Amino acid sequence: MDTTSRIAANHAIWQRWTELHVPSDFYDVEGFIADPDARPFDSIVAGLVGSDLSGQRALHLQCHFGMDTIRLALLGAEATGFDFSSAAIEAARGISSRMGVPATFIEGNVLEPPAELPENAFDLVFTSWGVIAWLPDLDPWARTIATRLAPGGVFKIADMHPTLWIFDDEAEDPELRVRYSYFQRDALEWEERGSYAAPGDELVGTSHSWQHTFEEIVGSLVRAGLVIEDLREYPLIAWQFTPGMVLREDGLYGLPEGQPELPLTFTLTARKPW
Repeated sequence: MDTTSRIAANHAIWQRWTELHVPSDFYDVEGFIADPDARPFDSIVAGLVGSDLSGQRALHLQCHFGMDTIRLALLGAEATGFDFSSAAIEAARGISSRMGVPATFIEGNVLEPPAELPENAFDLVFTSWGVIAWLPDLDPWARTIATRLAPGGVFKIADMHPTLWIFDDEAEDPELRVRYSYFQRDALEWEERGSYAAPGDELVGTSHSWQHTFEEIVGSLVRAGLVIEDLREYPLIAWQFTPGMVLREDGLYGLPEGQPELPLTFTLTARKPW
């Protein structure tokens, strides 16, 4: 299967997942609409984006159905969410309307953004949690970031640490076991039954993911002309990546007591020069 077909299969998965995710307990959309202050950013993302975005034009890439886009708006940003799933964009617009929180949502491929996603227009480009693995090539992703940032604007990301990719995320044994190469080049295929947010027996399709090393992540942003300002690593992650992980704090998971700590998450800040 070629890359175009793999991306199309992923698109079909996210269309179906939107239907499963909006009513799920995992996302608790109704609770968020009723009381967004009770469902803020987790502590890692909150520390990354800050508490006041007043006057900033913010672009949220791979926004799914826009809860974090709306969180950016609630912090004062003029927020735009961008995602390749038409179902997710439609849901995001509905949630924004119901909450009375203005936000713009645009459908499109982050690797080939449409003209309606303006260039040199955003003070902040943001993305988080489980985004990089869906992209076969980071160079066009980084170019999208760089071309949409206004001069002096910043890009911020929180995502799974690339080292974590090598471990078996399906083994019931709490001990981490190496299963994949850190330098994995070929796409991996996964039979999806339900989803990470709505487990079930229904087969919804096959997803495809790609491993990216730190060299690729940082290198793509540097090649796009951005300047790395900050890079941090954390022994916590926003979901239970392996069955052996335990809830630590603020909805974040870590390895069980007695296991050596490993980097599970990274955050990065890069700036577009003036």
